Amino acid sequence: MNNSSSQSGVLYLVATPIGNLEDITYRAVKVLNSVDLIAAEDTRKTKILLEHYKIDKPMVSYYSYNEKSRAPQLIDKLSAGRSIALVSDAGTPGISDPAFHIVKQALENSIPIIPIPGPTAFISALIVSGLPTDRFIFEGFLPVKKGRKTKLELLKSESRTMIIYESPHRIKRTLADVNEFFGNRSVVVARELTKKFEEIVRGPVQFVLAEMQKKEPRGEYVIVIEGASSNSISEENEE
Repeated sequence: MNNSSSQSGVLYLVATPIGNLEDITYRAVKVLNSVDLIAAEDTRKTKILLEHYKIDKPMVSYYSYNEKSRAPQLIDKLSAGRSIALVSDAGTPGISDPAFHIVKQALENSIPIIPIPGPTAFISALIVSGLPTDRFIFEGFLPVKKGRKTKLELLKSESRTMIIYESPHRIKRTLADVNEFFGNRSVVVARELTKKFEEIVRGPVQFVLAEMQKKEPRGEYVIVIEGASSNSISEENEE
């Protein structure tokens, strides 16, 4: 374990735009300009951002399928005094995107970690949802197969506003599951937030599902779901 953090580089966790390239902080641009290396979930997408802000820095890939093997390599560079910015495809690293392994190993090696805050899709969807924002839970992506029913059963009695991510391939199925397990609750489906074709649909889940049936789903989705009322929780406990 490296205990001389004064000689090591710094690991920056840099939030980047979720769509609109103007949604980046001055500080994030400054950090991306100053580091020795940028570790990107998708170097092709990050290249577009870097070119837009005239940032010329070497990049290396860091994504879900190579993060366990890549993290130790990046730790070696950090320990040698090189500073690294970790970015995801879009949004904040670590929120349904790779970051955990390198953060854990950086802490184990006494390497400084600095968060550079910015956009996160689920927060953007929550604040425009019209559903309660004082208490909420973020579940990321639901299990595709194993554990899906169990997860939905657990969330059925959750009183806080719930937020999940979903792909265009499963959005209709997930809304149908929400209707089946939770009933016809209010939901908000946000698509392509901050992008050209941004769309937000609000209403009872049966209405929203009917709207989704009218065209082929495209883009990435955030679903915000009304929490269970105290009456519905009581009814479930009585069953």
